[in-house]
Amino acid sequence: MEGVLVRKIKKICVFCGANSGKDVAFVNAAFHLGKVLGKRKIDLVYGGGKLGLMGCVSTAVAQHERQVLGIIPSAFTINNLVGETCGKEIKVATMQERLVMMMELSDAFIALPGGFGTLEELFQMISWAQLNIHNKPIGVLNINGFFNGLLSFVDHAVKQEFITPRARKILISATTADELVDKLQAFRFEPDPALSKLKWSPSSSQKEKLDLTLRL
Repeated sequence: MEGVLVRKIKKICVFCGANSGKDVAFVNAAFHLGKVLGKRKIDLVYGGGKLGLMGCVSTAVAQHERQVLGIIPSAFTINNLVGETCGKEIKVATMQERLVMMMELSDAFIALPGGFGTLEELFQMISWAQLNIHNKPIGVLNINGFFNGLLSFVDHAVKQEFITPRARKILISATTADELVDKLQAFRFEPDPALSKLKWSPSSSQKEKLDLTLRL
């Protein structure tokens, strides 16, 4: 990437399914992503537990001696519902608190195949970037065309003028882990001039958390 400013990424948050999916390629890609993160000396932030693709990527990162942090709602830990987290674990009270902490502790975000929860996390991070709450890169690892339909829909929304071309650039995609990490490192955030005027401020609670209250 000669001539391209490369951002320093130390921790990547991975959103993915608690199931393994139908295609074994999803499992292989999750393990490979963990291997790539390990070789690049990038630590992992994820949703905790050891189920499905979440367990695959966290295990691979740990095997390559990088730090793994699982952020998990306390409700999921009852009766060992999701299995043991591979690494350090932080318990939170709500799903929203979990996502805010993921945003604060990560330098970039990757989505692997998953269901509604994965898609919610992905689009929450995209919308927060659009609102200038953060300026961190976000990408999908498009394994065997899994995200083709989603990417086509997003492009359709651009054509119908519900998503601006500038906002469309927030969502990065690639078909291999190495290519995706390279793109995340090369990402340059271009805030919307109008939305960049929004002011978001942290609360002054005992344990500082991000206050997503809009200040006009």
